[in-house]
Amino acid sequence: MPRPVWLTSDLAFPHPHTADEDGIVAIGNDLRPERLLLAYRSGIFPWPHHGLPLLWFSPDPRTVLPTSELHVARSLAKTLRRETFRITLDRAFTSVVRCCANTPRPDQPGTWITREMIRAYTVLHQLGFAHSVEVWKDRDLVGGLYGVSLGAVFFGESMFATEPDASKAGFVALVRQLERRKFHFIDCQVHTDHLARFGAREWPREVFLDALERALASPTWQGVWEFDGTA
Repeated sequence: MPRPVWLTSDLAFPHPHTADEDGIVAIGNDLRPERLLLAYRSGIFPWPHHGLPLLWFSPDPRTVLPTSELHVARSLAKTLRRETFRITLDRAFTSVVRCCANTPRPDQPGTWITREMIRAYTVLHQLGFAHSVEVWKDRDLVGGLYGVSLGAVFFGESMFATEPDASKAGFVALVRQLERRKFHFIDCQVHTDHLARFGAREWPREVFLDALERALASPTWQGVWEFDGTA
């Protein structure tokens, strides 16, 4: 049975195929931008667990949503047509990440988004690789999500909502924007019923890594994002 490797100061990861049965590839070290970007390019992502060293994952199977396969339920489509929310990109990145960390979830006793994670992804945002979607009701931030973009892939990290359908509206706006930009898929990492309702499905790790390699051949849409059309 493969065992996770302890990372050194070298910028290197073991191959995702060496992950253990829980999908853990490596343990420890830092969250500097170079390491984070290498991890995503390698099909690996950090997922802190309370009381443990930093863990790096490459699960098998991997949950993805091809941008051309978005499914929007009728009830949500009605909400979107009412234009209840105003949706923006990259206007309040750190606020979105902090809200993702602090918004209670009924199935989750705490948060994996540590202060170190917030700092690290804020740096990625300043470098033009991490992006946020903000969902506003009047002047209040009521939902959003964030992730990392490389090539033609968006690696989703987390989302939050304090109003019904707020995060869903932001997610739909993001997927439609990514499809306009010819993105191949969103990496949703692990299965949730919430994402499955949008059409997310599971790929074997080998299929995911092959698709990732093809998608990374596309140029990265770096910098501050804006919607090309109507959100």
